[in-house]
Amino acid sequence: MEKESFGEIVAFAILKEQEAVDAYTAAAGMVKHANVRGMLLGLAKQEEGHKQKLMGIDSESLPETSLKEIPDLKISDYTDDVQITADMSYQDLLTIAMKREEVAHNLYSRLASISDEPEIRQLFEFLAQEEAKHKLALEKEYDEHILTEN
Repeated sequence: MEKESFGEIVAFAILKEQEAVDAYTAAAGMVKHANVRGMLLGLAKQEEGHKQKLMGIDSESLPETSLKEIPDLKISDYTDDVQITADMSYQDLLTIAMKREEVAHNLYSRLASISDEPEIRQLFEFLAQEEAKHKLALEKEYDEHILTEN
């Protein structure tokens, strides 16, 4: 595999993580509720961590990972799309974050499925698994704090 194509893929993934950092940070600057702002800044920090992890990856140092089936609670399948607003609720925030992680997971899964080169497929599978983990954590939070309260 050519290092250039691998590097381009990693750069693409880094760009996507930076877009998430920027979106969550911008949203944190908009919202009124301190708990929602804190959650958004926490999500931005997590995305920054993902970006840093990606910056340390090259074709010779792909993370050794055994791909595991990550449970999908499918909560985001049953939530409506919501927009970021100054007075959005914690529920809205979780919905936005779950949907973002779902989109990222689907993107990386699709790219893995069409990749011919094993190293590139492994990278996309790794990224898809990471996004699935994040989505699961958000869905558990939603289940614990939103669904149980309703």
